[in-house]
Amino acid sequence: MPDDPLKTLSDLASDAHARIQATHEHINPVVEVRRGMRDAGIPADVMTIDCLRTRRRITLILHDEQPGNLLYQFVTIEDEVGDDFQQMALSDLTSGKLFDWIYDYFS
Repeated sequence: MPDDPLKTLSDLASDAHARIQATHEHINPVVEVRRGMRDAGIPADVMTIDCLRTRRRITLILHDEQPGNLLYQFVTIEDEVGDDFQQMALSDLTSGKLFDWIYDYFS
């Protein structure tokens, strides 16, 4: 696995995003990497995938204190971040799984 988990996550999200746009144009997700947690002194990178049409968001967090793990949750854009995160090994995440999450949650 590459040493940069954020690059790994970004590459997976980019691939899933391209596949969604090619097959499900109505979803049109917006992917963004946010620096807010690092800027606030929290050692973590955050990626959000938003669907403006449904106002839903998938939040993905890579926390420095949990290397190799991905924290994620399905929320609304208004809720921003909830309390309950699910967790999985980053190595178990594929662009196909991200594609499924985007399709299932935003459709």
